[in-house]
Amino acid sequence: MTSRSTPVLATVAELAGVSAPTVSKVINGRDDVAEATRVRVQAALDQVGYRSPSQRRIRSTGPAMVDLVIGVHDGAYSMEVLRGILDYAVTVDVDVVVSSHTPNKLSRVDHEEWAQRMKESGRTGIIFVTSQVSSDQVRAFSQRGIAVVVIDPLNPPPPGGYASVGATNWAGGKAATEHLLSLGHERVAFLGGPVAAECSIARLHGYLAALMSRGIASRADYVFDGGFNRETGVAATRAVLDLAEPPTAIFAASDTIALGVLEVARERGLRVPDDLSLVGFDSTPLAEQTLPRLTSVAQPLQEMGRAALRGVLRLARGEQLDSAHTELATELVVRDSTARLISTRS
Repeated sequence: MTSRSTPVLATVAELAGVSAPTVSKVINGRDDVAEATRVRVQAALDQVGYRSPSQRRIRSTGPAMVDLVIGVHDGAYSMEVLRGILDYAVTVDVDVVVSSHTPNKLSRVDHEEWAQRMKESGRTGIIFVTSQVSSDQVRAFSQRGIAVVVIDPLNPPPPGGYASVGATNWAGGKAATEHLLSLGHERVAFLGGPVAAECSIARLHGYLAALMSRGIASRADYVFDGGFNRETGVAATRAVLDLAEPPTAIFAASDTIALGVLEVARERGLRVPDDLSLVGFDSTPLAEQTLPRLTSVAQPLQEMGRAALRGVLRLARGEQLDSAHTELATELVVRDSTARLISTRS
């Protein structure tokens, strides 16, 4: 930051009601600034017409371009993440190119050719959403100067790998399960996403920790994995309800899985929450649209998208991120799909 920018920092700080170092953090895309503060500072920067050196370089050559690749298909989740990315892209004059790859399709792509094509088309970086990214793919992009950030990766990062963005999945899984236990439910099933997905594993571990803290033994027949989709909710719910001792409550690892649970509950003539309590995860707009409205663990999905784009742009400028993994807080939102256990069904 040059001395010429000092008066600008002071003016913007006064307009936004913050300190000059906070303004500097926003200008440099730092992650350790509250979103409400970031919005105020950005508004003040726009008011004085300030553009960072990187933005001025972008304007001289046209907008930067970032690719967004969506792996696991969960429309409500992906849309919220996309909304956050696009919202921030507008403020920093970045174009976003969206594509979709299933895990199988992504594994078959020639990553060297893909990375070279991105370099030749002037891409700044790439953001993967719930995708499985290999060390070969990361290396191909990195060798060509293309920054990589992954949101909710489906596999542990390879050595020297990418930056990632996620939420406090373990804490969210524990909070969801503790809520059900506090209502008197001891027979609680867990319906998860892909078996190797780090976010789903963390939610499962949070579920198990909550049971353990109450001295309740976990049951293998109450735990299922599949995909973050309605079909997993349908298949797994039918399976657990057919048990000799079915659960009185279900923790679904995504709101979309919870849709499948609600479908089977109606199919079996069960009332939610009177006969079966249900908690989802993500707290997407779906949670407000279901009947009953879904109790769910809220992920800050839009902020996760904004953090991923900020990270890509900082890496592309050659900056070092504060951490290779950014983890944002979750929060349990209690709605209408959970209730105190009145009696245990046989």
